Amino acid sequence: MKNPVPMSVCFSLPNWVEAYLDSCKTAATDEARMSLVVEAARRNVLEGSGGPFAAAVFESGSGRLVSLGVNLVVPEGLSMLHAEMVAFSMAQHRLGTYDLGGPGMPSHELVTSTEPCAMCLGATCWSGVTRVVTAAADQDARAMGFDEGPKPVDWVAELARRGIEVKTRVLRDEALAVLETYRSMGGEIYNSRRG
Repeated sequence: MKNPVPMSVCFSLPNWVEAYLDSCKTAATDEARMSLVVEAARRNVLEGSGGPFAAAVFESGSGRLVSLGVNLVVPEGLSMLHAEMVAFSMAQHRLGTYDLGGPGMPSHELVTSTEPCAMCLGATCWSGVTRVVTAAADQDARAMGFDEGPKPVDWVAELARRGIEVKTRVLRDEALAVLETYRSMGGEIYNSRRG
C-alpha cells in the first residue's frame, strides 16, 4: 500500500509570465523595477491567475531581474504562496542557494507591490537580500480584508537592524489601483478566518 502522505509539493507560475519576462531583463531605477512588479500584479488579476500581489528579486547594482513571483494562494491552494515567497523560491532555485547574500554573490533586493506580511517579513530576514522596495502599504492590504499577521510596528527599523535597507511607497497609487481592480472584479479576499 502506497503512503497517502504527499512526498513533494510543486507549483508553477502562470503561463502568461514567460512572455511577460521576455520584455523584462533589467530595470535601472526603483521606479522602473516597481513598474515591472506592479504590472505583473495587475496582469495576475486580469488573467485570473491569482491575487493582486507581485514581487521580484533583482541584482541591486546591475538591475538584472533574477526572478518574478505572483500571488498563487487561491489557484494553488497553498497559503504560503505569497508573491514574495514565490519570488524568493524562484531566485534561490535559479541561483542554487538559500542565501541571496552569500559570499561572492552580488547584492540582491526584493521589490514588492505591497509591504510584506508577517510570513514574508520573516522570509525576507532569512533570504539574504540587502534591500527591500515596496509600493502599497500594510494598511492598504488590511483595508481590503487581507490578514497581514502580527508584524512589528516598526518593521522597517527591524530590517535595518539586520542590515536590510527599506524604501516604501514607490508607485503606491499604481499598486492601490491593482488592489481596487481586484476588489471590483470580485477577487477572493482570502485568510484563514474568512471574516
